[in-house]
Amino acid sequence: MRDGSKRNRGNRQRGRISSGVMASTQTSRRDVFRRIAQRRPFEWPAYDSTPFYDCQSLGGLEQDVRTLAGVWFEHDAHTSVDEFVCQLPLAYVGFAPHDRYTGATRYGMAQLLRVFLVKELHGWDYETALIEYLKRRPSLRRNLGFETVPDQSTLWRSWHHRFTADLRETVDKAARLILIRIHRSS
Repeated sequence: MRDGSKRNRGNRQRGRISSGVMASTQTSRRDVFRRIAQRRPFEWPAYDSTPFYDCQSLGGLEQDVRTLAGVWFEHDAHTSVDEFVCQLPLAYVGFAPHDRYTGATRYGMAQLLRVFLVKELHGWDYETALIEYLKRRPSLRRNLGFETVPDQSTLWRSWHHRFTADLRETVDKAARLILIRIHRSS
């Protein structure tokens, strides 16, 4: 067990999957995206191909996470859940309807989504464990787009007040999808 009620999913090894070392290369990432691109159209991510999914669709985002994780962790060079989160393409996602803040903010929604995915993948209930983890991993912090480690109150407010309930649920679902794909690839 861990600090809280969930299992400590991130600190234990999942077969060949780890939470630490980032080992992918440009070639290995290209291999993954080529495999996805070569799929038949009905297997493609659906975020922009139907009226049900557009760039603001959380269902489309979940489908993309499922698709990418399904191929990503099958590659021998991809053993880090943290790196998967850093490499997850989010540039197309329209976060505006899911961002309850209207003014200028220090952190972008994609950046926050990534850091909360890390938190969920590791099974931490509180931001404190995430902050300590980022302090011990400066390269991860930089790859997530943070110059410094955000403080606990900023992360808490972002999760509870800035993210909509639907976006928080999508982060939880995405983490579960990733863990399922990791389990299947092991």
